[in-house]
Amino acid sequence: MTEAAYTLPGATGEWEIVVGMEIHAQVASEAKLFSAAATAYGAPPNTQVSLVDAAMPGMLPVINRACVEQAVRTGLGLKAKINRVSRFDRKNYFYPDLPQGYQISQFQHPIVGEGELECERDDGSRFTVGIERLHLEQDAGKSIHDLDPKYTYVDLNRSGVALMEIVSKPHIRSPGDGAAYVKTMRAILRYLGTCGGDMEKGQMRADVNISVCRPGAYEKFRESGDFKHLGTRCEVKNVNSLRFIAQAIEYEARRQIGIIEDGGVIDQETRLFDADKGVTRAMRSKEEAHDYRYFPDPDLIPLELEDGLVERIRASLPELPAEKRARFAAELGLSDYDASVLASDRDRAAFFEAAAKGRDAKLVANWVNNELFGRLNKEGLEITESPVSAAQIGELTGLISDGVITGKIAKEVFEIIWGSGESPAKVVEERGLKQVTDTGAIEKVIDELIAANPDQAVQVKEKPKAMGWFVGQVMQATKGKANPQAVNEILRKKLGV
Repeated sequence: MTEAAYTLPGATGEWEIVVGMEIHAQVASEAKLFSAAATAYGAPPNTQVSLVDAAMPGMLPVINRACVEQAVRTGLGLKAKINRVSRFDRKNYFYPDLPQGYQISQFQHPIVGEGELECERDDGSRFTVGIERLHLEQDAGKSIHDLDPKYTYVDLNRSGVALMEIVSKPHIRSPGDGAAYVKTMRAILRYLGTCGGDMEKGQMRADVNISVCRPGAYEKFRESGDFKHLGTRCEVKNVNSLRFIAQAIEYEARRQIGIIEDGGVIDQETRLFDADKGVTRAMRSKEEAHDYRYFPDPDLIPLELEDGLVERIRASLPELPAEKRARFAAELGLSDYDASVLASDRDRAAFFEAAAKGRDAKLVANWVNNELFGRLNKEGLEITESPVSAAQIGELTGLISDGVITGKIAKEVFEIIWGSGESPAKVVEERGLKQVTDTGAIEKVIDELIAANPDQAVQVKEKPKAMGWFVGQVMQATKGKANPQAVNEILRKKLGV
């Protein structure tokens, strides 16, 4: 499945949403795009600013090779065309936190051309979004308005930080798909190691272009490529969470529908999303390319990739989420759901593979996805902060597979080793938690229960499902240590079920 139209009811009929996305992803690099200044997060204001970043007279930019390689690596991960020759341009506009009065970006000749991204929804269905381009550009600084009632402060630490602007085609058709697209993109960037993807730290943000049209209009656009079939779009700037992206699309689409149905016209403008109120509000009229007066940067010659660079980077690409998901399902026998959950994050996948080495992969997946992730979410921890290691999970599930402990006892052991660093096997041994596999001992418990509860025993013969009561009583009597399979077999024999 490639696309799913998301219809919204209006007073005059149904409407559909069309969305294109511009993702700004901070390049994982220790230095900025055109200077050697540091890029560490959280540094005191204006402590990571070179003379180039501050636009001091006579300072010349020098391209950071590592940033170029990261852009190429990302392009390859998106199955996109890598342009051997690209060019940097000056994008002219004025902001107090843009010292140069222009941004060095790429316009007509980006480093990466068309590609595509297969995205996955929460229900497991998939859709494909075309990538228009990826280009490198430098970030602006930051204006701070809430430190003083009269003054605005400027922090230039981000000035010159390398960004990859990844522009999608307008192939996104619903609020949920918008969030799924960004989530999938973030996962790939993290796998590639080209962007940290932490939206709270500003490492990744999205400009969301939204328009509405009548059913059938989008199909005409796809056939002809003519944007006249689509409605006037508005751009919602700098949305920095998956939830806010979905909310912004939903609200903005409904706002546009209301205006059109009331006889109004949509102004092509740039808007901001107010996360507290869940609404978008006008920021300024939407600029066109000619408003920026693009021209080639005279201080930077065209960027030409050397022979063999692209192939060397291609050879170093890791296994990406879609490939890993398919392998988990095909080779390890995981369900599509479990494979998707585990492959969706690089650290999560690495943890699972380390724990599952030489173990029952399905059992390990169940423990990682349910017990471990459930506890981590409750504690507000990431997988990289897990107090229980992959080795401990592997050992614990191994004890279950080998029949040393039951699943119930395993949960008790899990609580004990949470942050203790103890070996599960040691905990089981020292605390006498091994399951009872001695059928004679189990049979003795069952005989005593049947003798004490003759009416219940008769009821089981009439209603076999009632045997569950006896199973529970046996497990309670043995403190959860009795082998469940043995318990069920002996009970069926004794009760004649």
